[in-house]
Amino acid sequence: MVLLWLDLNSSYAHSSLALPAIHAQVEGKEGDVEWRKVSATINSNVGSVVAEIVAARPDVLAATAWLFTHEVLLKITARVKALLPECTIIFGGPEMLGDNEEYLRRNRHVACVFRGEGELGFHEWLRVYDCPSRWNEVVGLCWLDVEGVYHDGGLARVMEFDRLMIPEHSRFFDWTKPFVQLETTRGCFNTCAFCVSGAEKPVRALSVERIRERLTVIRDHGIRDIRLLDRTFNGSSRRAISLLELFREFAPGMHFHLEIHPALLSDEVKALLRELPAGLLHLEAGIQSLRENVLQACRRLGDLQEALNGLSYLASLPNLVVHADLIAGLPLYSLKQMIEDVRVLAGFGTEEIQLELLKLLPGTAMRAEAGALGIVYSPDVPYEVLQTEAMSVEDLRQARLLSRLIDGFYNALAWQGVTRKLIKHDERFLSDFLSWMEKQELLEQPLSLERRGALLYEFCEERYPMFLTDISVAWIVAGIPFAKEPSKRLKPWSNEIPKDVVNVMGKYESVMRVYHLPGEKEEFWFGFDRGKSASKPLYMGRKETL
Repeated sequence: MVLLWLDLNSSYAHSSLALPAIHAQVEGKEGDVEWRKVSATINSNVGSVVAEIVAARPDVLAATAWLFTHEVLLKITARVKALLPECTIIFGGPEMLGDNEEYLRRNRHVACVFRGEGELGFHEWLRVYDCPSRWNEVVGLCWLDVEGVYHDGGLARVMEFDRLMIPEHSRFFDWTKPFVQLETTRGCFNTCAFCVSGAEKPVRALSVERIRERLTVIRDHGIRDIRLLDRTFNGSSRRAISLLELFREFAPGMHFHLEIHPALLSDEVKALLRELPAGLLHLEAGIQSLRENVLQACRRLGDLQEALNGLSYLASLPNLVVHADLIAGLPLYSLKQMIEDVRVLAGFGTEEIQLELLKLLPGTAMRAEAGALGIVYSPDVPYEVLQTEAMSVEDLRQARLLSRLIDGFYNALAWQGVTRKLIKHDERFLSDFLSWMEKQELLEQPLSLERRGALLYEFCEERYPMFLTDISVAWIVAGIPFAKEPSKRLKPWSNEIPKDVVNVMGKYESVMRVYHLPGEKEEFWFGFDRGKSASKPLYMGRKETL
């Protein structure tokens, strides 16, 4: 029997864990099943992918369906079924966590879908795939029989998660990607109504020794960046401390991106975070909203003030990179409140602010209760919220544009410092800058780093002239060519270079050209390599003008 797995991802950089996690459980004994894989992205040519699948003539075609691949997946598999009518198509993944009857009736080329964790259940189904009368033996399987009657196998859970064979041992694990995902827990202590893990109990975790084993394998393959799939990282302080100490063992060669709940930072965890080497951790602090009534409506646990205190502490640590999330479209959350919350997060000094529109995912409590909550959402992927009682259609459109503005200016390292100052300086800055950019029809198109800087300068010339020096400094430090408006105020030092500047430059003095940028309260100076007409400064300083 030929089993072909369609490994469809949203981009080349991403790689699904589903196939290697499931295949690893055969422990090198594939038996009479011939496992094959076809890899593609949502940008691949559909016809070419279909041709590659059909050439393998699989008996079973399996794939993971999730938010950003689902639409292309249906196009590919419908064509395969038309060309290979005897092929049995099965889907699993996050898209299958809800009520699957309507889905199966709408997509009749899909023979069945699997709800839940498939490492064990998928193999049980493979043993009876050609005998639908026995499909009721498989927990998690949903299908329509020949008479059109719907059968629902419930939800599959792997309770002994720690005993599974690790996906890194599968020959299908993709070691060519720039990062790997490492799943260390399943389930979550929290009960967020918008999250697929909100009702996933009990929490099951890998032992620290098992994680060390996997990290060693990953390191031996030359991978440096790890994205931890652990929604409960600091639900237990004791476990969090053990994992942080483990990660420190792999410094400086590896970097870890993980989610952390800022309201649950114990003193011990805080102390350890402060001691970790710089560059080891990128922390995603779950905030979602800074409004107590909004968080209560979402059933999110954790004291809001403690979360704010925790985020403030994390952002104050220079050895960590901290990013915080806000979600537009949550119940009771208005556009005005969201903009105010962005200002608070910017004031904390978070390195990145991620503003997303709420998506009502299959299997979540909030999707089931959308009507009662007054939420209207798209019936098609990605199931974005279209309107709430607190946000109109126009408000959510503004939120989407604001997300692009924040990503382009605040989250861009070159412009972050001055953008943060502007946000903190005037509560109207975000709204006014957004309106100004929208009138020029600039937010829906890609903008280079240089173009963004020029636009910020142009806007501030009219509204905030006191920040022009900051923009010019940021422009020069970013190494953008001088022949543009923000750097025209840069003046060469034609006479003797001030002694304090020489003292800082030291031995580099002989190879540097020195320029200064007069400011209202401060004067900035820059030293450049003499051999380059436009480059990032080797040195930058400032001194108070008398």
